[in-house]
Amino acid sequence: MASNMRISGLASGMDIDQIVKDLMKAERMPLDKLQQKKQLLEWQRDDYRAMNTLLQGLDDYLFSNITLQSSMLKKTVSSSNEAAVTATASSSAANVATTIQVSQVATSAVWLSDAAVRVDKASFSVAADTTLTINVTNGDGSTKQATITVKQGTTLDGLIAQLNNNADLGVSAFYDEQTGRISIMKKETGAQASLVLADQTTADFFAQKLGFTGAAAGQDLTGKTAGQDAQVTLNGLTTTRSSNTFTINGVTYTVKGTGTATVSVSTDVDAMVNAIKGFVDKYNEVIAKINAELKEERYRDYPPLTDEQKEAMTEKQVELWEEKARSGMLRGDSILSSALSQMRMDLYTKVEGANIPSGFSQLAQLGITTSSNYLDGGKLIIDETKLREKIKENPEAVYQLFNQDSTNEAEKGLARRLRDTIKETIGKIEQKAGKTIWTNQQFAIGRDLIQINDQIDRFEDRLKLIEDRYYRQFTAMEEAIQRANQQSMYLMNAFFGGGQ
Repeated sequence: MASNMRISGLASGMDIDQIVKDLMKAERMPLDKLQQKKQLLEWQRDDYRAMNTLLQGLDDYLFSNITLQSSMLKKTVSSSNEAAVTATASSSAANVATTIQVSQVATSAVWLSDAAVRVDKASFSVAADTTLTINVTNGDGSTKQATITVKQGTTLDGLIAQLNNNADLGVSAFYDEQTGRISIMKKETGAQASLVLADQTTADFFAQKLGFTGAAAGQDLTGKTAGQDAQVTLNGLTTTRSSNTFTINGVTYTVKGTGTATVSVSTDVDAMVNAIKGFVDKYNEVIAKINAELKEERYRDYPPLTDEQKEAMTEKQVELWEEKARSGMLRGDSILSSALSQMRMDLYTKVEGANIPSGFSQLAQLGITTSSNYLDGGKLIIDETKLREKIKENPEAVYQLFNQDSTNEAEKGLARRLRDTIKETIGKIEQKAGKTIWTNQQFAIGRDLIQINDQIDRFEDRLKLIEDRYYRQFTAMEEAIQRANQQSMYLMNAFFGGGQ
């Protein structure tokens, strides 16, 4: 290339590199404009995506804390005698008090090997591969068949581990070195538990190797202490359960011991208040940040800096300049401003429908109103005392105000409306600014960036040609000066040199 043959003003005494550099500054000006435009688009893209992250955070909060019944309608449960009964309640449980009397606690079945038989743990070993087959009945009456393959050479510890790890068998077994006996306990409680040895091979193994001398094929394992069901009386109704933990009408009771307790279920008012307060805080944060973006000043006298400009400035100067340069990227944006208007309408428009007349149809009824200061941009204010009162009065109606479902927009709950608007807004922003996993071709700003990058590439190629042309011109000038100098020296030598 011509640039490889450049000379630097040896003949003329001129700083040609600097002259070309200065000339190229003027030539580069359109390129700087393109790169500045590219930077502005990238900043705008990033600011749009930051707004989507903000909106997604609000949507996630609404789903997890307002829409999910298990989060919004939490229950608190108290027991007057936790030594007898403790309880938890699902969001569907009614707010009631139940008297429960426990006359018997559920226990597990246990099988013990004969007291007179001792297993020599040190010398215990299985002579040949043996398959044990046991028909298992759990405490609640459900059945399974457990199959265990005991390999030749298996130790007693290894066998005990196999018994314990077999999910179908469902037992906890151990060997007591002090007494020489083996204990096998069913993990589940209940009166119906049994371990029936399915064949003679299994029966012989338990009799000869494990000390259950009365073991017989087709029979329950010997040495059994039967399990028992829990016996309870709830509000005068006596019932049995195979487990000490059971659920009735959304309340899960756990029997601890015999005795009588009153179990009371009530709405967790604090949980609902905190969920709604959290929503209001999140909503206020979102609209404040969107409003700030819409109103942020645009400083057109502060274009993005070129690399050369940055080099001539201190780090702090660059920081201050770019703070102004990237300000106002979303000023007056139509997508965001229409989203704000729709979100306000979502919250302030009355909720219609069958469930509403007996409950609440507007936020103001819960003590949630709009700030009277117009500068707050629609910020919500909570009267927590009133909110608590309304939640105590009718928690289900509060839940419905936010979450009533319908294909009719007027009948949709506030949270559902808001989530619809957020989803629609995020979709519009993605069409404009994309998301990190998208290619530039998939969104509007990205397609603009593709065009600008193409223009930049073409212009940079053109600049290389212009720069080479300048160097060729200066090289030609240098060579002409050099030839003139050589001719001058020749003439001087010719005129003055020969006469000496």
